[in-house]
Parts: sequence; structure tokens; C-alpha cells
Amino acid sequence: MKIFDGHADIWCDVAERKKEGYKNIVKDFHLERFKKGEVIGGIFAAWLDNNIPDDLCEKEFIYMINAASNEINSNSDIFNIIRKKGDFAEGFKTDKLNVLMGIEGLRAIGDNLDWLDTLYNLGYRHATLTWNEENSLAGGAVADNSKGLTDLGKEAVRKMNNLGMIVDVSHTNEKTFWDIAEICTKPFIASHSNARALCDVPRNLTDKQIKAIAKSGGVIGVNAYVGFIKKCVYSNPVPVENPENFSKPSVIDLADHIDYIVNLVGIDFAAFGFDFCEFLSEELKASNPVNLDDASQAQNIIEELRKRGYSETDIEKIAYKNFMRVIEANLE
Repeated sequence: MKIFDGHADIWCDVAERKKEGYKNIVKDFHLERFKKGEVIGGIFAAWLDNNIPDDLCEKEFIYMINAASNEINSNSDIFNIIRKKGDFAEGFKTDKLNVLMGIEGLRAIGDNLDWLDTLYNLGYRHATLTWNEENSLAGGAVADNSKGLTDLGKEAVRKMNNLGMIVDVSHTNEKTFWDIAEICTKPFIASHSNARALCDVPRNLTDKQIKAIAKSGGVIGVNAYVGFIKKCVYSNPVPVENPENFSKPSVIDLADHIDYIVNLVGIDFAAFGFDFCEFLSEELKASNPVNLDDASQAQNIIEELRKRGYSETDIEKIAYKNFMRVIEANLE
């Protein structure tokens, strides 16, 4: 079963490896895993860690955007960049990676919304306004929950709607979420968030939020980061002493979030946004659930859904068709 992954920090990895002198990074470091897991593309995000100082943020952002452009131009044989309606459907017929260009957090643009025009012209069709922090546009998941969209943030959402860029509420706090829900005129998404009813952390969604995304016609991509699947005590390797305290979530637990979303709002609003991070650092190699270590094992969750009685038609919706619908609804 082909899978579209709603969130992967690929351009972050491309930028870091490019600094080390590597070229053809997706082809040499990612493509084999994608093919093994039948991951035929996704939202590839440019993300900057909040540890980067504000005065260097724009410079690092420009470097990452440049690195992504070079990677795409140097490897046109493996990329189908989704820019307009119909591009995903056409690319789906090929063996190329169907990539929706994304930005995870707009801190780097400061208060200059002209950046959205530049990003759009470069092929970007998606953005979250924040990556957890409070910035000039919005309050993130760990920011003061009274801080929602600023006036500039509201202008940014309207501009994204007009341009044809997907608004993503993963990483927002609740105030920002509801501000976006009120003014967004197109289906919006939570590209990599889970159900808070099953794992009560700020990055996950309440039932009311899940219903609001569904009402907009959007989609929720379930996140394979263990800390958003279920509250647990885990380490790597399993501790020799007190092994009973080791409780790492598995692909079964992630499928429970799919079940929850489907039972709450229906089959048309659940998807995958795995957020695999094992390639970003050594410490993140333990961040994915049992039997879903990376993209190469993505078919394991498809098999789990089959075991639970999902039809092939319904699994296709979760695997890629729901995202395809939302992409078509947003792009010009």
C-alpha cells in the first residue's frame, strides 16, 4: 500500500549533511527506506531548531532553502514537486517521490510577510506558523496559552489561503488553533499530532480540535514520536534493573490513535504524519515505536489496520487519499 507521510524533516537533514560536504542526500540516505516502506512522498519540511539565535535565524533559514533547492535540481529523476492541482495525481503514476514543500515554523521570516510570496514562488505550499515557541505571528504549543494569532499572524493565514498554501496547526497552542479555525477559509491540517484523549500532552489534539479540523475538511496525520503516542517510561537500551518500568509504545498503540480519530469524526480525516526523526541525531534513534523504527517499516501499520478490519478502500484513504483531497482543495 502506497503511503504519503504528512511530516518529515528532510530538508533539515539535507542542510546539515550539505554542510558536511555530502550531495544527493535524499538519494543516498533516505530513498532506500522510503522504497522499502512504500512511502511515495510526503510533506518535506524545512525546520530550524529554536536553539538557533534570533540574529542567525534568517541566515540559517536561507541556507536550508538553498540546500533544498539544490537537492531538488540535482536529483530531478527522483522528485515530483507538488505545486498545483493535479500534480500529486500525476506524480502518483510514477516512481518519483511526491513532495509537498513545507515550512515547520515561520520564526525566521520575522514580521516580513513578503517571505510568503518568495516561499510560494520557490514551490512551498505548506507552513506551520510556529514551532512550539511564541513568535511575531502566533503562540506555539509551549507558549502562554493566552497568546494566539497576532494581527500579523491573522494576515499571514489569510495570505496563505489566498496564495494556495496549506495552514498546519500542529505545534500551535489552543488559542492559536481556535484563532486559525475561525478565520481559515480552506481545509487546514494537523500534519503530525495525535489524540489528547489517549496521550495528554500539549502537542496532541482535544476532541473538539479534531472535530474542528474535520469540519473544515482537513486531516490529522498521526505522529510516530513515542512521547505523543502514550505516556511512558522508556530508554534505550532496555534497563537491566527494573525492566518492568520499560514501556515503549508500539505500532499497535499508534494504530489506536487512528481508531480514535476514525471513531470520532470518520475515515476521511485520518492520515499518517510519522515525523520520523531517527536520522537527525543519535539520541532520536529511540524516538519511534516498536515495529515502526523508521520509514522502511511503514507497512507494519498498514498490516495492523488490516488486522483491525479496515477495508482496503478505507486504508487507501488513510494512507494517501485523504491528504491528496486536502492538497487539491488548497492548491491553485
